[in-house]
Amino acid sequence: MKILLMAGTSEARAVADRLAADGIDALASMAGVTDEPRLYPIQTRRGGFGGEDAQERFMITGKFDTVIDATHPFATRISSRTLAIARRLGLRYLRVLRPAWQAQDGDIWYNVTTREDVEKRVPKGARVFLATGAQSIDEWSELAKGRTLFCRRVDRTNDPFPYEGSWIIGQPPFVLAYEMRLMKTYAIDWVVARNSGGPTRAKLDAARALGRPVALLERPPMLDCDHVETPDEALAWLTKQDA
Repeated sequence: MKILLMAGTSEARAVADRLAADGIDALASMAGVTDEPRLYPIQTRRGGFGGEDAQERFMITGKFDTVIDATHPFATRISSRTLAIARRLGLRYLRVLRPAWQAQDGDIWYNVTTREDVEKRVPKGARVFLATGAQSIDEWSELAKGRTLFCRRVDRTNDPFPYEGSWIIGQPPFVLAYEMRLMKTYAIDWVVARNSGGPTRAKLDAARALGRPVALLERPPMLDCDHVETPDEALAWLTKQDA
């Protein structure tokens, strides 16, 4: 057995830890969107593949027989492409998809499906904490019209912020007190986030504590493939495949 682990999340790291502990031959592939990611305990590559054909050649050359896709819940492009390649090559494919966040008492959430929905919901003049990642910044040019945006990123950059507002540099994990202080410092009126699920919901808890509304982008539809929610379930699936 040789596994290609599509990585970059806490779930992927936990799967990699288990694969290494069990001595399973595996390679983790990361997009390389941060400058200094934490090391994985298995062989790791960083960066894009250079397109679908190049990725397929990589998967053939690597002699993988199984793909565990533990990429971000909103990484739809790479997940759809990897599934298509896996099916062409006859490889087993599993999607590890952590549960979405659920609203709690006191949350002021507006579930939206598109950027246009966000633009309609968030009023002009608002100061917005854009918690959708630095890679998405170019997608929010319309939201920036008449609003002040603050977008968080992990790595420092010399690139100027493209709109009214600024970058916020921060390294996870983010705790409730930190997120509340951030929103007070920048006088945030609204939070825009993706329903990624997982442990990094402190920004949503801070918004609830401060009475700030959240425009929460719903997840894209799930792929038509095997799914599990946790690393433990992923390893159980893997054991079952070899039974």
